[in-house]
Amino acid sequence: MNIPGFETTRIGVAEDVELTTAVGGTGSPVVLLHGFPQTHLMWRHVAPILARRHTVICPDLRGYGASSKPVATGPDVYSKRTMAADITGLADALGVGRFAVVGHDRGAHVAFRAALDHPHRIDRLGILDIVPTLDTWNVLHGVDAAVAFHLYLMAQPPGLPEQMIAASADAFFGHFLDIWSNTPARFRRRCAPNTSGPAATPSRRSSPTTARPPRSTSTTTAPTWPPAVTSPCR
Repeated sequence: MNIPGFETTRIGVAEDVELTTAVGGTGSPVVLLHGFPQTHLMWRHVAPILARRHTVICPDLRGYGASSKPVATGPDVYSKRTMAADITGLADALGVGRFAVVGHDRGAHVAFRAALDHPHRIDRLGILDIVPTLDTWNVLHGVDAAVAFHLYLMAQPPGLPEQMIAASADAFFGHFLDIWSNTPARFRRRCAPNTSGPAATPSRRSSPTTARPPRSTSTTTAPTWPPAVTSPCR
């Protein structure tokens, strides 16, 4: 699947690293960064609207989708600083100077790092669905930590997470696409204790954001914030 009206290509941003990127529209540039476990296709409904007034750039982050997946030989390979440098490298390759960047989830951490490291390149910053990383770790205890088990798994030394995820990739990624695209029953009860009914049909089977799982997403850097933890009904 492609974003309607966008051209998708692979663009070199660093040594042996290419980002699969969809570009469309004309006007001031806006870079949209996806979260976990998605790809640039999560913006498929938003990007065409923004493209009416902007040049919209939607990459797959390194390690995701059809972008390069370099071996995690150290924590810097998938650090937010490295991934932020990918984004400025992408802008360089496209001949873009200053640009706006909007990030969701893991992409929001990358966007925030890009704004800190490259303030001369970022003229607008949009942050979606994250809280400060230190706050994240401070509250992930007990039951709350259980919903974020993947953060602890992917923080293990490279090799172990990849082996375990690859053994049942459909179940692993499908788990997140199911629970994050529907309202879990326990939150539905908290938000609307007087209502009842079956949960929505899982959507991951036909989700266009589902992609071949990345082989190398293990990192010791800051985690993303699990949506279930941030429910307004907690």
